[in-house]
Order: sequence, then structure tokens, then C-alpha cells
Amino acid sequence: MKTPRQSRSSLIALASALIATLFLVACQQSQPPATVPSAAESKAAATAKDVFVVFEGPWTIVPDPKDANSVLLLAPKTKAHRDLYVTASNNSTLAAGTYDLSVPGRTGSSAGAFDESILRVKIDPKNVQRVLDDKSSNRYAIRLPKPDAYLPASRHRSRVSATYPPEPATEKEYATGVSLRYSVSSLTGFSLAGTPDKAAFNPFLLQVETPTIRFVIDPAHEPDPADKCYTHSRQTFHEAATLLALNLYVDFPESPSTCHDTDPQKARATKAERPVGGFERLVALLKSDLGDANEASIAPLGADRFAAPALRAWRIAARRVTATLYLFGHPSGLCLSPIIAADGS
Repeated sequence: MKTPRQSRSSLIALASALIATLFLVACQQSQPPATVPSAAESKAAATAKDVFVVFEGPWTIVPDPKDANSVLLLAPKTKAHRDLYVTASNNSTLAAGTYDLSVPGRTGSSAGAFDESILRVKIDPKNVQRVLDDKSSNRYAIRLPKPDAYLPASRHRSRVSATYPPEPATEKEYATGVSLRYSVSSLTGFSLAGTPDKAAFNPFLLQVETPTIRFVIDPAHEPDPADKCYTHSRQTFHEAATLLALNLYVDFPESPSTCHDTDPQKARATKAERPVGGFERLVALLKSDLGDANEASIAPLGADRFAAPALRAWRIAARRVTATLYLFGHPSGLCLSPIIAADGS
């Protein structure tokens, strides 16, 4: 038989348990419901792909003065470089002018964050507009949507400054090629439209079977392995800076100090011509348009009248092979000069 004290203890314990249960229920009801992703969001996340648009050559990244959601990449067209070409699974050579790359099915944030290896400088918007308005066929302009991020496609250690020679304190691994990353839902629908300065251009549908699109400006000449001054890269950086009226110089820590005496970034009264390499001589020969008489004159003595047509057919085939080597086999990414980007791009 329970005493009155035991009965009261049991009632108190029961009441305490009831109060605790009610408190827990109230806490759970006050919690916000967990967010469950919609079917559409889950599907988009599962199918999202990264596409990289890579630029190699003397490029500068600047804001688009007419569209806050776009960015421009500008490069000079000079004798020191070959013509610009764009390549994915297919390719096309581009004349000087202004082009627009469409990026369909964007799923990224368009934050446009810059990797710290990309050189950032102040660029006057008036100089950007001046370059865009110039129709003298001395520049390329590619307009794209702002990417999710700007990443280095290649790097090289150098020094950059507004004084010459650049101070050692500015030395770092600068991006010498840049990759714009886009998150997309599909690899189909990428196309390039544009307005060349002196020609017509039909919209070009890019076949993006691998997630990379490249805009490449190769050097006009083969690099000289003995050139420790990296003369071509110095000239390239100078041309990119001059295009947008930038007072900048590049130097390479591994180059001997005597390179400063012949640096193309400095004003010189005369300029030595570089000897033409074997690849350039081959291209010049195959591009030349010899007449029948010239073709016959280089045929072996005693050859019959079919020798010249046969030689002409061989030259046509060789030209096609040379074009293939130019687009696919000729080495690219040989410029060691830093990519330039405007602050606030």
C-alpha cells in the first residue's frame, strides 16, 4: 500500500514528464521546415557542366562599355603573330574585327572572380572605346558573357612595372593564358557571330564535344631556343600594352641583364630582322604561286609534259597538309608575356 508521500512523488514525476514532452513538441513546431530542392533544381544540378573558354596570346580583359553583363577580350593584330583562330571540335580562322560568343544554358553565378595570378591594372574606358571604334584592321575584339571565374591556363614567372626595368619586388607567377569558366546545362548551341573590319562573316556554330573552346594567336615565327631574352614575349607584351595606351614593361628574372640593351620595349633607332626559320620557309614556298613555266623549270631534266601538272597537284596537297599543321600541329602557347586585365572587369 502506497503512503501519501509516495503518491505525491509519483504525481510530481508524471507531471514533470508531461511538461517535458510538451516542451519538446513546441520546440519542434517552432523550427523552420527543411528546404527540399525542387525536381527542376535537382535535375539542373545533376546535368550542369563546366566549359572553359581559353585565350592564348596578347590578350587584355576589359569591361564592355555598352553591356555590364559582358566582358571583352582585346588583342592587337601585328606582323609578329599569325591570324587569330578559334577551335573546339571544329575551327575557323578569324580576320580582324569584333565577334560575339554566345554561351547557352548558363547555370553559374557569373561572379567573374579573378585568380590572383592574373595581372590587374587600371585601364581608361576611353581607350577601350577607341580600340572598339578603330576599323583599321589592327585589333581583335571578342565579346562574351561574364564568366563564373577567370583562371590561369598557363603561368610564367616575370616582373611587371610602369618603370623600366621592372622592380624585382613585382616578380611572381603571372598568368600567360587565361581560361574563362562557365557552368552550362548543355554543350550544344555555342556559336560565334561578328563583324570583321573588311569582310563578311557567317555565324559559326562551334562543336563543343570536349568542354574547351580556344582563341589562339600564335607567334609568326618559331621561337629561338637560344634566345634567353625571350624577345618575342617582350615584344608581345609591349604591343598589348600599347594597344590600350598602358605604360607597362615586362622582364624575366632568368634573362641576363644584357637583354635590356636590345629590349624591343625600349625605343630603338634600328630594329634587326630575325632570320626566317625552316617552318616559315616551307610555308612561304607552298604559298607561293609559281606559273607553269617556273614549275616546269624545277622539274627534272628530261621530264615529259606531265611533270608540271603532277608537281602542281603535289603542291596543292602539300598546302593542305601545311594548313592542318598550322591549325593543329604548330606549337601554341609560346608567348610568356602576362595576360592583362582591367581593375573592375
